[in-house]
Amino acid sequence: MKVLVAMSGGVDSSVAAALLVEAGHDVTGVTMKLWGGESDTGCCSVADVEDARRAAQQLDVEHIVFNFGDDFMTHVVEPYVAAHEVGVTPNPCIECNRHLKFDRLLDRADALGFDALATGHHARIVATAGGGQRLARGADQAKDQSYVLYVVPSSDLARVMLPVGDLTKAQVRAEATRLGLRTADKPDSQDVCFITSTGGRRAFLGDRIALKPGRMVDNAGTDMGPVEAMELVTVGQRKGLGLAGEGEPKYAVAVDVVAGLVTIGTADDLLIDRLSITDVVWSQRPVYGEMMAQCSAHGEPRRVEVSEGELTATAHVRLIDGPIRRVAAGQSVVFYDGDEVVGGGIVFSSASTESAAGSGS
Repeated sequence: MKVLVAMSGGVDSSVAAALLVEAGHDVTGVTMKLWGGESDTGCCSVADVEDARRAAQQLDVEHIVFNFGDDFMTHVVEPYVAAHEVGVTPNPCIECNRHLKFDRLLDRADALGFDALATGHHARIVATAGGGQRLARGADQAKDQSYVLYVVPSSDLARVMLPVGDLTKAQVRAEATRLGLRTADKPDSQDVCFITSTGGRRAFLGDRIALKPGRMVDNAGTDMGPVEAMELVTVGQRKGLGLAGEGEPKYAVAVDVVAGLVTIGTADDLLIDRLSITDVVWSQRPVYGEMMAQCSAHGEPRRVEVSEGELTATAHVRLIDGPIRRVAAGQSVVFYDGDEVVGGGIVFSSASTESAAGSGS
């Protein structure tokens, strides 16, 4: 089989390519050049491209680079900035998977005559009873990436391969060591690739939008001090608000950029048991009723009841086993049947049954 392997310069994608070569496939490695700006983290730096090229060289496979910088700017960077401008906390990695890795790159693979696209994600593709395919959790629960892949349509899974999904991270590194790959001991990427470790979100957003000051208030509307940049405050944030002192810890419970107000409360004020989501995508068909849900990339799965929303591609989620900390608008909730992904969507509001205060922006 002729397989195009997305090689980010990390150990997972290097081993994915190696396993496919050993299995006898005709492998070509590809690295996407996505971000042309400053980068010292993630998978967009010059060093990462070089690591991918060298790994492909070690495996004796062709390596090519596709420049998808314009698509990345349109579908990932610009929406990221626009979201923060209105007080929403987006997940750019999910949007990169949605628009770049499993859309733009998959289309390019098809156009070039490849039979499949492979990546180094820790997730699996499983057959369903009805003969279709679904995404499922990877063998290493601590490294599982099915949460960030929920946007991949089931119709595309027949053309996708996830070679390391059945391996633990330790096994992946052992394979890389066995093969003598230069990426064997390379640390995992943890951060957004276009946000530098030195400048952070403040420098990145400050170069693109005017950061507006605001005020902090408690639930009664009492002024609690200034906010230097409304666009940098995230629901659930505690540090950096200048509220350290005696008494219970204080957190940002709601962010209203238009009004210039951050509502401050206690940990209890953050608790919610209802969520509303939009941009809902289903693996195969809409599924409502009881299921498990994951509300963050590394969050514990929770039992929920999902009901259809009033608008197209929306749904309501009720936490069955008690409240959780408020999920910021812009973050995703992903639904599971056992280990299998059945769908997911993006949070636009959250609340507690006991109190309708705070819309979860």
